[in-house]
Amino acid sequence: MEVREPAVAYGKQKFTIEEYLAMEEAATEKHEYYKGEIFAMSGPKMPHNIIFRNLFVGLANKLNGKRCQPFGSDMRVHIEANTLFTYPDISIICGEPETLNNDNWNVVNPAVIIEILSPSTKNYDRGEKFKLYRDIPTLKEYILVDSENIHIEIFRLNQSNHWELEEYSSSEETLYIRTINENISIADIYNGVEWGA
Repeated sequence: MEVREPAVAYGKQKFTIEEYLAMEEAATEKHEYYKGEIFAMSGPKMPHNIIFRNLFVGLANKLNGKRCQPFGSDMRVHIEANTLFTYPDISIICGEPETLNNDNWNVVNPAVIIEILSPSTKNYDRGEKFKLYRDIPTLKEYILVDSENIHIEIFRLNQSNHWELEEYSSSEETLYIRTINENISIADIYNGVEWGA
């Protein structure tokens, strides 16, 4: 999802979480919430959608019947430690999904988050958003997939509880997601993407 930052969606300065959730339930577009402010999200372009489809279908096929399952960008993630409500492109949840106050809507326990980068969001996704995601106690891997060229960054939490970066820049390589112990071909992730489209 693209976030038009820092465009606040509504005129009021600050909203409670309860107000945000009520507004979001009635809204036709998605919005992020952070510390009382609500931000509009805009629709992604074609390369972003193709990459999402390839990744999501690949993960769903590999994880069919297993304890870890992928969810798309309609699944809202909430980080209680810093108030963020957001819609990652793909979340992988291992075991039973846990939600805010058992509301069956706002997931709090993703193990892997995948964001597909757009020109307007890549700095936010790499910087401030990753900082916010690191407050998720269950998060083990954070994956950034570029939609303008072949480049994937995967941040993994190591045994010392530090984040390590691994990068992929060739269609000949294979992305390894340690949390689910699965490989996905980089060529398959970018299959059908026309650069400059």
